[in-house]
Formats: sequence, structure tokens, C-alpha cells
Amino acid sequence: MKIQAIWKKAALVLAIVLIAACSGRQPNVTYEFTNISRGSLERSISSSGTINPVSTVRVLPQMSGKVENIYVKNNDFVQRGDILAELNTDMLRLRREQQSAALIKARANYELQLLNFQNQLVLAERDFISEFELKSSETTLNNLAADLAVAQANLSVIETEINQFAFITSPIDGIVLERRVNIGDTVVDSSSSNSSNLFTLAENLSEMQIEAMVSELDIVSIQIGQMVRFTLESMPGRAFVGQVETINMVPVVTNNVVSYTVVVKVENHDGSLFPGMTCAVDFIVESSSNVLIVSNAALRYQPTSLNEETIADMVFDASLENLSSEQRQLAIEAREARAQNTAQNAGLNTNTSLTNLMMGGGMMGGRQFAMGQGRQGAGQGGNSAPAIIMRNLWYINGDGRLDVVEVQIGISSGSFTEIRVPDDFEGKQVILRERI
Repeated sequence: MKIQAIWKKAALVLAIVLIAACSGRQPNVTYEFTNISRGSLERSISSSGTINPVSTVRVLPQMSGKVENIYVKNNDFVQRGDILAELNTDMLRLRREQQSAALIKARANYELQLLNFQNQLVLAERDFISEFELKSSETTLNNLAADLAVAQANLSVIETEINQFAFITSPIDGIVLERRVNIGDTVVDSSSSNSSNLFTLAENLSEMQIEAMVSELDIVSIQIGQMVRFTLESMPGRAFVGQVETINMVPVVTNNVVSYTVVVKVENHDGSLFPGMTCAVDFIVESSSNVLIVSNAALRYQPTSLNEETIADMVFDASLENLSSEQRQLAIEAREARAQNTAQNAGLNTNTSLTNLMMGGGMMGGRQFAMGQGRQGAGQGGNSAPAIIMRNLWYINGDGRLDVVEVQIGISSGSFTEIRVPDDFEGKQVILRERI
């Protein structure tokens, strides 16, 4: 008996639904609404990057030795020629004394041989010595002259090491980013493969750059001079701006994912940006201001209380509103022609919007709206006409029944989309979803 009662109730509910459908009445469905509002939107490409100085210089020692003094620390500002560190020169000074003595000896030998050669030259003029003896004396003089020059050069090298190379100086005006040496460390000159940089200097921290990775799918939307917005976790609520300066054409492949390095130039006049900071980067591809926007969920909504044929008829009628009388007639004839040939229409969506019906008829140009008023294109192709895409918005009309309007969509932020509708739709409630 209970089972029979349940079946009777189910049959009664089904009958009510069928009667409502046949009579054109809609079942009682509760909806959640959203408003069509006016605002601003932008389409962007998101990435992440690291902030670095535009130019950095590594300071390496020009000679080997033990660090005796260090005159700077991290974040110190330096000028070109300022002494950063000093190497011990005790052994160099001893070598200088030895080389000075060697120079004196070389000079004495040269001067003695010079006097001897001059005497030999006088004797040769009187034919008291042979030409061979004279040539041998001249060769000895030249060799001693060379020894004297070598002794002078060696002394100059030692003097240069003591007076210049022992003092590690700044090659630029900038700031000390990193000090990697301490007093007492032994350093190796830069000509050796074991040498390492002692200091890292940044030329100018008032101008920084971001190195961001952009995928191969999005790189086509990036161009030089494009506006970029970035944020830092350390400074929530604050947004910084920059511009694309360089696009590195060399791909970076990681786990079969191809990306490209994009360098963004940013200003850092207040010094709030530090080298090595990680930031979230948004490349602004396109933006619109003072336009009508609606939630993306409303554009995806389709009523479940209507069958496909009814939805198709309502959508088709809504698409006719944007056409002239001649275009309407052509659209109606095209729809009737499709309906007559069921074999050709097998699997074909005959309830498509007029946009799809007109694609093959050369009439799309007559349906283009003046999209983009107040829009600022920032990506490639910003000067070309955007593709026309139509979507449906469902609402409750003045008679309390479901109705639909076809709208042209513009850019989307992911949550909201720009739409083109009649002016009287501003502030109108449209269906967002059905409540369960």
C-alpha cells in the first residue's frame, strides 16, 4: 500500500509538470541574481619574478695576499676609487728592497761596460783591436742594458703592487650589496681559477629590474613598453608599476615547459625595493574603463526549467533584436532551411545564437557593436578590431517570466566580463544561478 501511494504521488507530480510545460507555465524555481553594473576591467597575464639591480659589479683582487683591513660593510655607499679593503704588503716591501739592490747592481754593471765599450771604440778607430772584439763588447753592453731594464720593470711591478694592487678599490659609484671577505683571509689574484669576488657592488638602486618568466602561450601578448603592475608579500596593499624593457628570445625549458625571460624596468626612488625580493607580476594586456560588467557565472547560466527547443526559440528571438528587418528575414529563412533538412542537421545545434547562423552569410559586419569605448589596449593586436563573441543573459521580465537577452562580450578579468547591452539594462538584475 505504501509503495502504491508513493507511485501515485510521483505520477501526480509528473502530471503537474507536464501540464505546466504544455500550458507554457514555468515550474516554481528560485533564482540567485546579480546586477549589471558599471566599472573597469583589465585583462592581464600573471607571473612571478625577482627584483635585481640593473647593473652589478664583482670586485676581484688583482694580486694574492692576506687581508689586513676592510673599510666598508654591506649597504655602504662608495664612490669610484674608494678603498674597500687593504692587503698586507710586508713581504712586498722586502722584495722591493731586494729588487732595489738588484737594480743598483745592474746599473753599475751597465755603466762599467758602457765605459769599456767607449774605450774599445777608440782602439778600433786606430786599428788596435779587431772588429770582432768591438762587436763582442757592444753585445755585452746591450745585454747589460736589457738586464738593467728588467730590473727597473721588476721594481715597478712591486711598487705597483704595494701602492695600487694592495688597495682594493671601487670601480664604480654605487652601493655595497655583499661583502664576502674578512680580515685575515687569504685571497688569490683574479688571473687564477681559484679566485673569487670579494665585494658585489650595485651601480644604482634607484632603478631596479624584475626578471619574470612568461610561458610560450602568453609571450605573444607581451611587448616592449607594456605596463606592468607588481606586488610584494612584504608590503600588502601596495602596488608598484613598471614597464617591459627587454624580452629575452632564448627559451628556458623546465620539465618540458617552455618559458621566456621578460625584464621589467621599475623605479625605486624611495628605496623600498630590495635586491632579491620575490614579487607577483601582472602584465596588463588590455583594459576598459566606465563599461558595463557582469559576473561570468551569469554568462554561463542556462535555465534547467526549460527544454532545449524552448531555449533555442528564446535565444533565437533574442538574437533578432540586434538586426535590421532585412537581416532578420534572412536569419529566419536560414533557420527554416536548416529545420527542413533533418538529415543535414543531425548533430548540429540548431538553437545556436544568430552569431553562429550568420557566420557563413557574410552579415556579421552589420552586427558589430562599437565595443571598446574608454578601452586602452596594451597588448599586441590592440589596433585591430576585436573578434565579436555573443553570450546570453537570462532575467525575469515584467510579466514575471524568464527572458533572455543576447549581449556582446569584451575583455574578461576571470570573474567579471565587459558586456554591450542597451542602456536601460544598467543596474538590471540577471540570473546568476538557480538555488538548490
